[in-house]
Amino acid sequence: MKARTMARLQRTETPHTDWCARDHRCGLDAHRSPEIIADALGGRAVTTRVRAGDRDYAEITIRVRLDHRDPIAARQVGLTLHLINRLIRAVNAVRPEALAGRIRPALDRRSAA
Repeated sequence: MKARTMARLQRTETPHTDWCARDHRCGLDAHRSPEIIADALGGRAVTTRVRAGDRDYAEITIRVRLDHRDPIAARQVGLTLHLINRLIRAVNAVRPEALAGRIRPALDRRSAA
């Protein structure tokens, strides 16, 4: 009798999309676009489109400059979370038909790597 120490994992590979990076950023079950970077007033936002399974997501990482005084910085963090919550609600409230047919070149541009 042979003993197996590791199970064999098999996943069905998902095909690349026309917008994904087609490099190390893509995994077997998720595809990622090149990053879109926005720098403004000492802060930065990096947005990446991600397809995981049968859903697409916008993954957003932000860096916001905070005041050096702790009580003010804590309020800025709270305000940031509040505004992010409002942003998510607003984006999810937009009906797809309202955006159909609109050309958005900034969403399709490639970042300078």
